[in-house]
Amino acid sequence: MPVYVTRDLVIPDAELHWRFTTSSGPGGQHANRSNTRVELLWSVADSVVLTDHQRSRLVERLGAEVRVVADGHRSQLRNREEATQRLAERCRNALSEQKRRKKTKPTRASKRRRLKAKRQTSQTKELRRRPSGDD
Repeated sequence: MPVYVTRDLVIPDAELHWRFTTSSGPGGQHANRSNTRVELLWSVADSVVLTDHQRSRLVERLGAEVRVVADGHRSQLRNREEATQRLAERCRNALSEQKRRKKTKPTRASKRRRLKAKRQTSQTKELRRRPSGDD
């Protein structure tokens, strides 16, 4: 079952290494005997579907090998689906480039509003003070 990360990037099943173990916690005999816990391993460094730019970005952000564990469901199939979704989401987030913030200057109106609010706060605090004994 290949992992669809983006339209252009699909991780083939041959590059994925699955490991199944018993899940911990309550669940009685089913949890103790069934290998429902799923561990999904993908070697980013050895992948043939990645470009050099994608590989370097993933290694920088996720490491040379990505490990995903899912054991929230009683079914191995549902845990496998959850693990593939988590892997795709991690890769998508690591590959996405955030837009750089454009520096902007505050507008004249926003400066006026800020100074007006400061004057108002100052006046409010001034009125809270006790009257001086000079008067």
